[in-house]
Amino acid sequence: MSGPIERLGVVAGLAAALACASPVQAQTTGRATMTGDWGGARTHAAEAGVTFRGDYVSETFSVLDGGLRRGGGYTQQIRVGADFDLDKLAGWSGGILHLTFNDRRGKGVSSDVVGNRLPIQEAYGGQYTRLTELSVEQQLDGGRLDLRAGFFAMGNDLGGMAIGCNLVNAAFCAHPLSMSGDSGWYNYPNARWGVAARYAVRPELLVRTGVYQVNPALNDKANAWRPFATGSTGVMLPLEVEYDRGANGGLPGHYKLGAYYDSSRVTRQGETGSVKGRYGVYLLADQMIWREGSGGRGLSLFGQFTSNPKASAPITRWYEAGLVKTGTFRGRDADTIALGLVHARLNPRLRQAYADTSATPVDYGALPAGETAIELSYGWQANRWLTVRPDVQYIIEPGAFGYRDTPNALAVGAQVKAQF
Repeated sequence: MSGPIERLGVVAGLAAALACASPVQAQTTGRATMTGDWGGARTHAAEAGVTFRGDYVSETFSVLDGGLRRGGGYTQQIRVGADFDLDKLAGWSGGILHLTFNDRRGKGVSSDVVGNRLPIQEAYGGQYTRLTELSVEQQLDGGRLDLRAGFFAMGNDLGGMAIGCNLVNAAFCAHPLSMSGDSGWYNYPNARWGVAARYAVRPELLVRTGVYQVNPALNDKANAWRPFATGSTGVMLPLEVEYDRGANGGLPGHYKLGAYYDSSRVTRQGETGSVKGRYGVYLLADQMIWREGSGGRGLSLFGQFTSNPKASAPITRWYEAGLVKTGTFRGRDADTIALGLVHARLNPRLRQAYADTSATPVDYGALPAGETAIELSYGWQANRWLTVRPDVQYIIEPGAFGYRDTPNALAVGAQVKAQF
Protein backbone atom coordinates (compact mmCIF):
# COMPACT_ATOMS: atom_id res chain seq x y z
CA MET A 1 0.00 0.00 0.00
CA SER A 2 1.52 3.30 -1.05
CA GLY A 3 2.10 6.26 1.27
CA PRO A 4 -0.41 8.65 -0.36
CA ILE A 5 -3.14 6.01 -0.28
CA GLU A 6 -2.44 5.26 3.37
CA ARG A 7 -2.62 8.96 4.22
CA LEU A 8 -5.89 9.36 2.33
CA GLY A 9 -7.34 6.43 4.26
CA VAL A 10 -6.32 8.01 7.56
CA VAL A 11 -7.83 11.36 6.56
CA ALA A 12 -11.09 9.65 5.58
CA GLY A 13 -11.18 7.81 8.89
CA LEU A 14 -10.61 11.00 10.88
CA ALA A 15 -13.31 12.79 8.93
CA ALA A 16 -15.68 9.93 9.63
CA ALA A 17 -14.92 10.03 13.34
CA LEU A 18 -15.50 13.77 13.53
CA ALA A 19 -18.73 13.49 11.60
CA CYS A 20 -19.99 10.67 13.76
CA ALA A 21 -19.52 12.88 16.79
CA SER A 22 -21.88 15.47 15.35
CA PRO A 23 -25.48 15.86 16.55
CA VAL A 24 -28.14 13.39 15.44
CA GLN A 25 -29.82 16.12 13.41
CA ALA A 26 -26.86 16.08 11.03
CA GLN A 27 -28.40 13.01 9.38
CA THR A 28 -31.04 15.14 7.69
CA THR A 29 -29.87 18.74 8.05
CA GLY A 30 -26.81 20.69 7.00
CA ARG A 31 -25.11 20.72 3.65
CA ALA A 32 -25.60 17.80 1.28
CA THR A 33 -21.99 17.76 0.01
CA MET A 34 -18.60 17.92 1.71
CA THR A 35 -17.42 20.97 -0.25
CA GLY A 36 -20.67 22.89 0.08
CA ASP A 37 -21.89 25.50 -2.38
CA TRP A 38 -18.47 26.96 -3.28
CA GLY A 39 -19.54 30.44 -2.18
CA GLY A 40 -22.68 30.22 -4.31
CA ALA A 41 -20.84 29.20 -7.49
CA ARG A 42 -22.28 25.69 -7.45
CA THR A 43 -25.87 26.93 -7.28
CA HIS A 44 -25.26 29.54 -9.98
CA ALA A 45 -23.77 26.87 -12.27
CA ALA A 46 -26.77 24.58 -11.73
CA GLU A 47 -29.18 27.43 -12.48
CA ALA A 48 -27.24 28.05 -15.69
CA GLY A 49 -27.46 24.35 -16.65
CA VAL A 50 -24.31 22.67 -15.27
CA THR A 51 -24.60 20.36 -12.25
CA PHE A 52 -21.28 19.17 -10.84
CA ARG A 53 -21.04 15.89 -8.93
CA GLY A 54 -18.35 13.82 -7.29
CA ASP A 55 -17.89 11.18 -4.64
CA TYR A 56 -15.27 9.14 -2.81
CA VAL A 57 -15.50 5.52 -1.66
CA SER A 58 -12.91 3.60 0.35
CA GLU A 59 -13.08 0.00 1.54
CA THR A 60 -10.50 -1.29 4.04
CA PHE A 61 -10.61 -4.96 5.07
CA SER A 62 -8.51 -7.47 7.00
CA VAL A 63 -8.78 -11.24 6.65
CA LEU A 64 -8.64 -12.65 10.18
CA ASP A 65 -9.01 -16.32 9.31
CA GLY A 66 -9.00 -18.64 6.29
CA GLY A 67 -8.43 -17.76 2.67
CA LEU A 68 -5.01 -18.14 1.08
CA ARG A 69 -3.36 -16.23 3.90
CA ARG A 70 -4.01 -13.55 6.50
CA GLY A 71 -3.68 -9.97 5.42
CA GLY A 72 -5.61 -6.93 4.33
CA GLY A 73 -6.04 -4.25 1.78
CA TYR A 74 -7.36 -0.75 1.11
CA THR A 75 -9.04 0.28 -2.12
CA GLN A 76 -10.60 3.58 -3.12
CA GLN A 77 -12.64 5.10 -5.90
CA ILE A 78 -12.95 8.77 -6.83
CA ARG A 79 -15.64 9.70 -9.33
CA VAL A 80 -16.21 13.17 -10.76
CA GLY A 81 -18.48 14.43 -13.47
CA ALA A 82 -21.12 16.88 -14.58
CA ASP A 83 -24.59 16.92 -16.10
CA PHE A 84 -25.34 19.58 -18.70
CA ASP A 85 -28.96 20.71 -19.09
CA LEU A 86 -29.13 21.22 -22.85
CA ASP A 87 -32.43 23.09 -22.58
CA LYS A 88 -30.85 25.83 -20.45
CA LEU A 89 -27.57 25.82 -22.35
CA ALA A 90 -28.72 25.45 -25.95
CA GLY A 91 -32.51 25.42 -26.07
CA TRP A 92 -32.63 21.63 -26.59
CA SER A 93 -35.79 20.68 -24.73
CA GLY A 94 -35.50 17.56 -22.59
CA GLY A 95 -31.83 16.93 -23.41
CA ILE A 96 -29.06 16.21 -20.88
CA LEU A 97 -25.37 15.56 -21.56
CA HIS A 98 -23.58 13.31 -19.02
CA LEU A 99 -19.80 13.28 -18.54
CA THR A 100 -18.07 11.10 -15.89
CA PHE A 101 -14.50 10.13 -15.03
CA ASN A 102 -13.46 7.42 -12.59
CA ASP A 103 -10.23 6.61 -10.74
CA ARG A 104 -9.54 3.49 -8.67
CA ARG A 105 -6.45 2.69 -6.61
CA GLY A 106 -5.44 0.19 -3.95
CA LYS A 107 -5.29 -3.51 -3.20
CA GLY A 108 -7.89 -6.24 -3.63
CA VAL A 109 -8.51 -8.45 -0.61
CA SER A 110 -10.35 -11.10 -2.62
CA SER A 111 -7.80 -11.20 -5.45
CA ASP A 112 -4.64 -10.96 -3.32
CA VAL A 113 -5.49 -12.50 0.06
CA VAL A 114 -8.57 -14.75 -0.06
CA GLY A 115 -8.52 -15.90 -3.69
CA ASN A 116 -12.31 -15.97 -4.06
CA ARG A 117 -14.73 -15.01 -6.86
CA LEU A 118 -17.23 -12.76 -5.00
CA PRO A 119 -15.28 -9.51 -4.39
CA ILE A 120 -15.22 -8.48 -0.74
CA GLN A 121 -14.59 -4.87 -1.86
CA GLU A 122 -17.15 -3.55 -4.32
CA ALA A 123 -14.89 -0.64 -5.35
CA TYR A 124 -11.99 -2.85 -6.46
CA GLY A 125 -11.34 -3.62 -10.13
CA GLY A 126 -9.82 -1.60 -12.93
CA GLN A 127 -7.31 0.24 -10.77
CA TYR A 128 -6.66 3.23 -13.03
CA THR A 129 -8.21 6.46 -14.31
CA ARG A 130 -10.70 6.18 -17.16
CA LEU A 131 -13.56 7.76 -19.05
CA THR A 132 -16.76 6.11 -17.82
CA GLU A 133 -19.50 8.10 -19.51
CA LEU A 134 -20.10 10.45 -22.40
CA SER A 135 -23.76 10.20 -23.29
CA VAL A 136 -26.81 12.20 -24.24
CA GLU A 137 -30.15 11.57 -22.55
CA GLN A 138 -33.45 12.71 -24.08
CA GLN A 139 -36.85 12.73 -22.40
CA LEU A 140 -40.00 12.68 -24.51
CA ASP A 141 -43.75 12.32 -24.06
CA GLY A 142 -43.76 14.29 -20.82
CA GLY A 143 -40.99 12.16 -19.36
CA ARG A 144 -42.65 8.79 -20.03
CA LEU A 145 -40.03 7.91 -22.65
CA ASP A 146 -36.34 8.25 -21.78
CA LEU A 147 -33.62 7.63 -24.39
CA ARG A 148 -29.87 7.53 -23.84
CA ALA A 149 -27.13 7.15 -26.45
CA GLY A 150 -23.34 7.26 -26.27
CA PHE A 151 -20.55 5.71 -24.21
CA PHE A 152 -21.79 4.51 -20.80
CA ALA A 153 -22.26 1.47 -18.56
CA MET A 154 -25.11 -0.83 -19.47
CA GLY A 155 -25.77 -1.45 -15.78
CA ASN A 156 -26.61 2.24 -15.29
CA ASP A 157 -30.05 1.42 -16.67
CA LEU A 158 -30.60 -2.33 -16.31
CA GLY A 159 -30.43 -5.18 -13.81
CA GLY A 160 -29.59 -3.17 -10.71
CA MET A 161 -30.88 -3.13 -7.13
CA ALA A 162 -30.02 -0.01 -5.15
CA ILE A 163 -30.97 -1.68 -1.87
CA GLY A 164 -28.03 -4.07 -2.25
CA CYS A 165 -25.57 -1.22 -1.76
CA ASN A 166 -26.39 -1.26 1.94
CA LEU A 167 -23.81 -4.07 1.81
CA VAL A 168 -20.21 -3.89 0.56
CA ASN A 169 -19.48 -7.13 -1.32
CA ALA A 170 -19.83 -6.62 -5.09
CA ALA A 171 -22.14 -9.63 -5.16
CA PHE A 172 -24.77 -7.50 -3.40
CA CYS A 173 -23.99 -4.00 -4.75
CA ALA A 174 -25.68 -3.67 -7.14
CA HIS A 175 -25.95 -6.34 -9.88
CA PRO A 176 -25.79 -10.15 -9.90
CA LEU A 177 -22.21 -10.95 -10.94
CA SER A 178 -23.50 -13.82 -13.05
CA MET A 179 -24.63 -11.22 -15.59
CA SER A 180 -21.17 -9.77 -16.23
CA GLY A 181 -19.40 -13.07 -15.57
CA ASP A 182 -21.47 -15.06 -18.07
CA SER A 183 -21.83 -12.63 -20.96
CA GLY A 184 -20.86 -9.28 -22.41
CA TRP A 185 -23.03 -7.51 -19.83
CA TYR A 186 -20.99 -4.76 -18.17
CA ASN A 187 -21.48 -2.53 -15.14
CA TYR A 188 -19.91 0.69 -13.91
CA PRO A 189 -17.13 1.71 -14.36
CA ASN A 190 -16.91 -0.36 -17.58
CA ALA A 191 -18.45 1.62 -20.43
CA ARG A 192 -19.46 0.67 -23.99
CA TRP A 193 -21.24 2.31 -26.90
CA GLY A 194 -24.96 1.79 -26.78
CA VAL A 195 -28.51 3.05 -27.01
CA ALA A 196 -30.91 2.60 -24.09
CA ALA A 197 -34.66 3.14 -23.87
CA ARG A 198 -36.99 3.29 -20.87
CA TYR A 199 -40.76 3.65 -21.23
CA ALA A 200 -43.32 4.10 -18.46
CA VAL A 201 -46.36 2.14 -19.61
CA ARG A 202 -47.98 3.27 -16.38
CA PRO A 203 -46.42 5.06 -13.39
CA GLU A 204 -45.80 1.71 -11.73
CA LEU A 205 -44.83 -0.30 -14.85
CA LEU A 206 -41.53 0.36 -16.66
CA VAL A 207 -40.01 -1.35 -19.69
CA ARG A 208 -36.28 -1.07 -20.47
CA THR A 209 -34.33 -2.24 -23.48
CA GLY A 210 -31.42 -1.23 -25.69
CA VAL A 211 -28.59 -2.27 -27.99
CA TYR A 212 -25.03 -2.31 -26.61
CA GLN A 213 -21.58 -3.03 -27.96
CA VAL A 214 -19.72 -6.08 -26.63
CA ASN A 215 -15.99 -5.27 -26.60
CA PRO A 216 -13.84 -6.98 -23.93
CA ALA A 217 -10.81 -4.91 -25.02
CA LEU A 218 -12.37 -1.79 -23.48
CA ASN A 219 -11.71 -3.28 -20.02
CA ASP A 220 -7.96 -3.01 -20.66
CA LYS A 221 -6.01 -0.21 -19.00
CA ALA A 222 -4.44 0.63 -22.37
CA ASN A 223 -7.90 1.58 -23.65
CA ALA A 224 -8.96 3.72 -20.66
CA TRP A 225 -9.05 6.79 -22.93
CA ARG A 226 -9.73 4.99 -26.23
CA PRO A 227 -13.52 4.51 -26.44
CA PHE A 228 -13.21 3.61 -30.14
CA ALA A 229 -10.69 0.79 -29.54
CA THR A 230 -11.13 -2.26 -31.76
CA GLY A 231 -12.15 -5.64 -30.39
CA SER A 232 -15.95 -5.82 -30.69
CA THR A 233 -17.30 -9.37 -30.68
CA GLY A 234 -21.04 -8.76 -30.95
CA VAL A 235 -23.99 -6.88 -29.48
CA MET A 236 -25.99 -7.21 -26.28
CA LEU A 237 -29.80 -7.15 -26.51
CA PRO A 238 -31.58 -6.89 -23.11
CA LEU A 239 -35.23 -6.59 -22.12
CA GLU A 240 -36.42 -5.78 -18.61
CA VAL A 241 -39.85 -5.16 -17.09
CA GLU A 242 -40.12 -3.49 -13.68
CA TYR A 243 -43.13 -3.20 -11.40
CA ASP A 244 -42.75 -0.39 -8.85
CA ARG A 245 -45.20 -1.25 -6.10
CA GLY A 246 -44.67 2.03 -4.28
CA ALA A 247 -45.48 4.26 -7.26
CA ASN A 248 -49.14 4.47 -6.27
CA GLY A 249 -48.59 5.04 -2.57
CA GLY A 250 -48.03 1.51 -1.31
CA LEU A 251 -45.02 0.26 0.62
CA PRO A 252 -41.88 0.68 -1.53
CA GLY A 253 -41.06 -2.38 -3.61
CA HIS A 254 -39.44 -3.17 -6.95
CA TYR A 255 -39.82 -6.33 -9.04
CA LYS A 256 -37.70 -6.82 -12.13
CA LEU A 257 -37.94 -9.63 -14.68
CA GLY A 258 -35.35 -9.58 -17.43
CA ALA A 259 -33.59 -11.50 -20.18
CA TYR A 260 -30.63 -10.77 -22.44
CA TYR A 261 -28.83 -12.15 -25.47
CA ASP A 262 -25.18 -11.61 -26.39
CA SER A 263 -24.45 -12.42 -30.05
CA SER A 264 -20.72 -13.11 -29.45
CA ARG A 265 -19.14 -16.45 -30.31
CA VAL A 266 -17.30 -17.80 -27.26
CA THR A 267 -15.48 -20.92 -26.08
CA ARG A 268 -17.81 -23.72 -25.03
CA GLN A 269 -17.59 -24.23 -21.27
CA GLY A 270 -15.83 -27.42 -20.20
CA GLU A 271 -15.78 -28.84 -23.73
CA THR A 272 -13.99 -28.30 -27.00
CA GLY A 273 -15.32 -25.99 -29.68
CA SER A 274 -17.31 -22.77 -29.45
CA VAL A 275 -20.88 -21.65 -29.07
CA LYS A 276 -22.69 -18.82 -30.86
CA GLY A 277 -24.54 -16.55 -28.48
CA ARG A 278 -24.80 -16.25 -24.70
CA TYR A 279 -28.02 -15.55 -22.83
CA GLY A 280 -29.57 -15.44 -19.40
CA VAL A 281 -32.72 -14.65 -17.44
CA TYR A 282 -33.07 -12.93 -14.08
CA LEU A 283 -35.58 -12.04 -11.39
CA LEU A 284 -34.80 -9.27 -8.88
CA ALA A 285 -37.08 -8.09 -6.10
CA ASP A 286 -37.09 -5.90 -3.02
CA GLN A 287 -40.03 -5.06 -0.81
CA MET A 288 -40.60 -3.08 2.36
CA ILE A 289 -42.74 -5.32 4.56
CA TRP A 290 -43.06 -3.06 7.60
CA ARG A 291 -42.95 0.71 8.01
CA GLU A 292 -42.49 2.48 11.31
CA GLY A 293 -44.46 5.70 11.26
CA SER A 294 -44.70 7.86 8.15
CA GLY A 295 -40.98 8.26 7.42
CA GLY A 296 -38.35 5.95 6.02
CA ARG A 297 -37.94 3.70 9.06
CA GLY A 298 -38.88 0.11 8.32
CA LEU A 299 -37.83 -3.38 7.27
CA SER A 300 -37.27 -4.46 3.66
CA LEU A 301 -36.47 -7.83 2.10
CA PHE A 302 -34.64 -8.47 -1.18
CA GLY A 303 -33.84 -11.43 -3.40
CA GLN A 304 -32.23 -12.34 -6.72
CA PHE A 305 -32.20 -15.33 -9.04
CA THR A 306 -30.41 -15.78 -12.36
CA SER A 307 -30.14 -18.75 -14.70
CA ASN A 308 -27.63 -19.28 -17.50
CA PRO A 309 -26.92 -22.24 -19.83
CA LYS A 310 -24.09 -24.69 -19.15
CA ALA A 311 -22.77 -24.34 -22.69
CA SER A 312 -21.62 -20.73 -22.22
CA ALA A 313 -21.79 -19.73 -18.53
CA PRO A 314 -19.19 -20.19 -15.76
CA ILE A 315 -21.95 -19.36 -13.22
CA THR A 316 -25.07 -21.37 -14.06
CA ARG A 317 -27.24 -20.32 -11.10
CA TRP A 318 -27.26 -17.32 -8.76
CA TYR A 319 -29.25 -17.15 -5.52
CA GLU A 320 -29.35 -14.14 -3.23
CA ALA A 321 -31.49 -13.03 -0.29
CA GLY A 322 -31.26 -10.48 2.47
CA LEU A 323 -32.90 -7.84 4.63
CA VAL A 324 -32.31 -4.18 5.38
CA LYS A 325 -33.59 -2.37 8.46
CA THR A 326 -33.69 1.40 7.95
CA GLY A 327 -33.78 3.34 11.21
CA THR A 328 -31.95 1.55 13.98
CA PHE A 329 -31.55 3.21 17.36
CA ARG A 330 -33.60 6.12 18.66
CA GLY A 331 -32.76 9.22 16.64
CA ARG A 332 -30.87 7.23 14.00
CA ASP A 333 -33.58 7.31 11.33
CA ALA A 334 -31.19 7.16 8.35
CA ASP A 335 -28.90 4.42 9.71
CA THR A 336 -29.24 0.90 8.31
CA ILE A 337 -28.39 -2.61 9.36
CA ALA A 338 -28.25 -5.18 6.56
CA LEU A 339 -27.78 -8.94 6.33
CA GLY A 340 -27.23 -10.74 3.04
CA LEU A 341 -26.48 -14.22 1.72
CA VAL A 342 -25.48 -15.07 -1.85
CA HIS A 343 -24.51 -18.31 -3.57
CA ALA A 344 -22.90 -18.57 -7.02
CA ARG A 345 -23.00 -22.07 -8.51
CA LEU A 346 -20.01 -23.12 -10.58
CA ASN A 347 -20.82 -24.73 -13.95
CA PRO A 348 -20.56 -28.52 -13.31
CA ARG A 349 -19.02 -28.98 -16.76
CA LEU A 350 -16.04 -26.90 -15.66
CA ARG A 351 -15.63 -28.98 -12.51
CA GLN A 352 -15.77 -32.19 -14.53
CA ALA A 353 -13.30 -30.90 -17.12
CA TYR A 354 -10.85 -29.96 -14.36
CA ALA A 355 -11.17 -33.38 -12.74
CA ASP A 356 -10.68 -35.13 -16.11
CA THR A 357 -7.61 -33.14 -17.17
CA SER A 358 -5.81 -32.66 -13.84
CA ALA A 359 -2.22 -33.94 -13.74
CA THR A 360 -3.02 -35.60 -10.41
CA PRO A 361 -6.15 -37.65 -9.59
CA VAL A 362 -9.09 -35.45 -8.56
CA ASP A 363 -12.40 -36.58 -7.07
CA TYR A 364 -15.12 -34.63 -8.93
CA GLY A 365 -17.50 -35.02 -5.99
CA ALA A 366 -14.98 -33.43 -3.62
CA LEU A 367 -14.64 -30.24 -5.67
CA PRO A 368 -16.69 -27.30 -4.30
CA ALA A 369 -19.92 -26.78 -6.23
CA GLY A 370 -19.92 -23.02 -5.75
CA GLU A 371 -19.07 -20.08 -3.50
CA THR A 372 -21.21 -18.50 -0.80
CA ALA A 373 -20.86 -15.13 0.92
CA ILE A 374 -22.61 -14.03 4.12
CA GLU A 375 -22.39 -10.37 5.10
CA LEU A 376 -23.53 -8.23 8.02
CA SER A 377 -23.21 -4.46 7.73
CA TYR A 378 -24.15 -1.34 9.68
CA GLY A 379 -24.54 1.92 7.78
CA TRP A 380 -23.85 4.93 10.01
CA GLN A 381 -25.23 8.04 8.29
CA ALA A 382 -22.81 10.46 9.92
CA ASN A 383 -24.32 13.42 8.09
CA ARG A 384 -25.95 14.08 4.73
CA TRP A 385 -22.71 13.69 2.77
CA LEU A 386 -20.85 10.99 4.73
CA THR A 387 -21.65 7.33 5.43
CA VAL A 388 -19.44 4.99 7.46
CA ARG A 389 -20.20 1.27 7.14
CA PRO A 390 -18.52 -1.25 9.52
CA ASP A 391 -18.78 -4.66 7.89
CA VAL A 392 -18.20 -8.39 8.48
CA GLN A 393 -18.09 -11.01 5.71
CA TYR A 394 -17.77 -14.78 5.83
CA ILE A 395 -16.82 -16.53 2.58
CA ILE A 396 -17.66 -20.24 2.27
CA GLU A 397 -15.69 -22.35 -0.23
CA PRO A 398 -13.62 -19.37 -1.45
CA GLY A 399 -11.58 -21.68 -3.71
CA ALA A 400 -14.56 -23.00 -5.68
CA PHE A 401 -13.86 -21.07 -8.88
CA GLY A 402 -10.15 -21.93 -8.64
CA TYR A 403 -10.91 -25.69 -8.25
CA ARG A 404 -9.12 -25.83 -4.90
CA ASP A 405 -9.95 -26.50 -1.28
CA THR A 406 -9.43 -23.16 0.46
CA PRO A 407 -10.40 -22.59 4.13
CA ASN A 408 -13.50 -20.50 4.69
CA ALA A 409 -12.51 -16.86 5.17
CA LEU A 410 -13.55 -14.26 7.74
CA ALA A 411 -13.01 -10.62 6.74
CA VAL A 412 -13.78 -7.49 8.75
CA GLY A 413 -13.51 -3.89 7.68
CA ALA A 414 -15.29 -0.67 6.85
CA GLN A 415 -16.51 1.34 3.93
CA VAL A 416 -16.49 5.14 3.82
CA LYS A 417 -18.62 7.09 1.30
CA ALA A 418 -18.46 10.86 0.88
CA GLN A 419 -20.27 13.15 -1.55
CA PHE A 420 -18.08 15.99 -2.76
